[in-house]
Amino acid sequence: MMVMVRPMWSKSKASVGCVLRTIPVSVHGGAWYAPYLALTAVLLAGCGIGSARMSPAEMRVRDLEREKAHLIGELEQAQTELAQVRNQTKALAVLPPGGQKDFYSLNAVTIGRFTGFYDKNENGKRDKLVVYVQPVDRAGDAIKAAGTVSVQLWNLNDPGGQVLLGQWQVPPEELFKLWFNTLASTAYRLTLDVALTPELLAQSLTVKATFADALTGQVFIDQYVIEPR
Repeated sequence: MMVMVRPMWSKSKASVGCVLRTIPVSVHGGAWYAPYLALTAVLLAGCGIGSARMSPAEMRVRDLEREKAHLIGELEQAQTELAQVRNQTKALAVLPPGGQKDFYSLNAVTIGRFTGFYDKNENGKRDKLVVYVQPVDRAGDAIKAAGTVSVQLWNLNDPGGQVLLGQWQVPPEELFKLWFNTLASTAYRLTLDVALTPELLAQSLTVKATFADALTGQVFIDQYVIEPR
């Protein structure tokens, strides 16, 4: 007897499967029967009935292998991050004791040696006071720190006369525009208007600068004597 097996593939979008139909025919006998048995086995395997279907134990083993690979990846990432932390710890260990936080922070403020009175508009009068204010770190290097600068000009030669000749204040939003960087000087350069008599300009006058650090709130003070010329 010859048996014909016709696979019917489902056209549904939700699932894909097959239906086996066996159509009896009136053919009997060996040579005709064997090919159709083989075809039936192939179709059964394609429908998931054969050896291609995984057992629950095999699926569990597959899931465990995937989980193991994921955990190995996370372990390698953790080891990389640990190595980075160790390198950072070694780098911090070479800093001075207690200086890990403020090694590059503001440590002092100085008034530069070019501070003095100048005739900027070349009218024959020295009516500008130029003050160089230099923030420095622990190593003594100039740094561009943010803050408020207050400048005072004093005449300490005549206690009975006018002592405070002038005072100015520069806020942070204006100060950062005054950064001056050359081979001769690196500092904030403040150009201030003054109106001094020739008699005062002929005396030693004292400039006092107060710098209020915007980051820490610390206040740094320095003063500088302008000698007559």
